[in-house]
Amino acid sequence: MPKPVPAPSELTKPFWDAVDSRRLVIQRCQGCRRYHHPPVELCAKCLSSDLAFEPVSGRGSIYSFTITHDARQPAFAEIQPYTVAVVELEEQPGLYMLSNIPGVPTGDVKSGMPVEVTFEEVVPGRFIPQFQPSRRR
Repeated sequence: MPKPVPAPSELTKPFWDAVDSRRLVIQRCQGCRRYHHPPVELCAKCLSSDLAFEPVSGRGSIYSFTITHDARQPAFAEIQPYTVAVVELEEQPGLYMLSNIPGVPTGDVKSGMPVEVTFEEVVPGRFIPQFQPSRRR
């Protein structure tokens, strides 16, 4: 069974379009320069509506994680158990993305582990961002 495919909204479409091109972009306020993820209508810091998507490095570290053993979605049953991680991107403290960490045994995942983005094709031409241990040390 295939994994669910993201259904972009008008607000999230630039993010998902970039992901489908295997690029990671994050929304950023053009006034105060604060990043926002998930995307927002107004900057939480300065209330500006002047927001744009900008490329980011895709590097970060695992801030926190949990191990999932519950396959309520049949598409994920064959990969149980798996790690769901909160990844803090290096561009800004508190800039988080949720991801699983494919290919890494659950016992090997640690808070603080350096990671970098990778992209999984869930259906032809449609990707999701995920993170893997960083090759840079």
